[in-house]
Amino acid sequence: MRFLLTTSQGIEDLAKKEVGRLFKHKRISVAVEEKPFGVEGRLIVETEESFYIDEKGKKREFSPATFLNENSRLLHRVIVGIALSKFEGIESQEPERALKEIYNFVYSLPVEKYVKVKESFAVRPFRKGEHKFTSVDIAKTVGSAIYERLSKYGKPRVNLDHPSVIFRAELIDDVFFMGIDTTGDSSLHKRPWRVYDHPAHLKASIANAMIELAELDGGSVIDPMCGSGTILIELALRNYEGRIIGIEKYRKHLMGARMNALAAGVLDRVELIQGDATKLTQYVDSVDFVISNLPYGLKIGRKILIPKLYMDFFSELSKVLERRGVFLTTEKRAIENAFEENGFRILHHRVVGHGGLRVHLYVVE
Repeated sequence: MRFLLTTSQGIEDLAKKEVGRLFKHKRISVAVEEKPFGVEGRLIVETEESFYIDEKGKKREFSPATFLNENSRLLHRVIVGIALSKFEGIESQEPERALKEIYNFVYSLPVEKYVKVKESFAVRPFRKGEHKFTSVDIAKTVGSAIYERLSKYGKPRVNLDHPSVIFRAELIDDVFFMGIDTTGDSSLHKRPWRVYDHPAHLKASIANAMIELAELDGGSVIDPMCGSGTILIELALRNYEGRIIGIEKYRKHLMGARMNALAAGVLDRVELIQGDATKLTQYVDSVDFVISNLPYGLKIGRKILIPKLYMDFFSELSKVLERRGVFLTTEKRAIENAFEENGFRILHHRVVGHGGLRVHLYVVE
């Protein structure tokens, strides 16, 4: 079977490793391709048909989609692949011609294999690029093609709010993908434990990417600007056995982090402290790892304050950090100056897509 997996831009390699690791544990062969046709935030996965014996001794077909939806920490969506194609020049075409090309392509697909006539369906579109039409146009075009195709077998049912089957139609630049979205309307990165929403919270998928890059192997971990606790909670949910500490300056967000940790069932695993990260030595004498989504842009209100904040924080961190740190920020110059001034060495750097921004992710020691 073929699947399209979506994740955050810039962590495709980590998602690929995770998928390989998960299927290896089940002893199932899998082939994973990062960035098909150069499209960021996407992976194509090919798996073999496999079976397992249930608790009643019956032979059951293994569902890769269900398995990934239940076990992945880095993915956003798991989509059963129907078709993947490249429409050369579609970005420069007039809307009528481009949409007709999409219609004809979708109409030629055996969509009847994926939805029964008695089942309702809907199309969820995604478009990125310089096209002369909108995502709504894609949804209408693909929906019409599916409806007409299914009409040969009976009277199709459309339900835009609560469909039995969700078709996902993505057009990214000139690459078109269509499949069945097994994840549903809520992305996997929107964790059910998030009952308090920080105004600039970190996606759980990126939090887990940062945890992967930290290469934790025991010892204490601190997030000195923990916000609503995403990194701490995701780490605790991995059953990490070391000490997990969070510091947050604002009581409102600290209480929100407590609410989220309680909802996740890990409140007893994390230590939450109201405090100032620029006075870190007041709260800890030493720590093995630090992982943090630092304040930047709108998160801090006044960007002019960021260089001093970073300089003061890393000055304190240099006195207590024993091993590695992983940080996320848009402020490349400010953080690199703080690294250099306080004796930190950059081990790894990459750019990640988060909330419509391109943010810098660093691993330092």
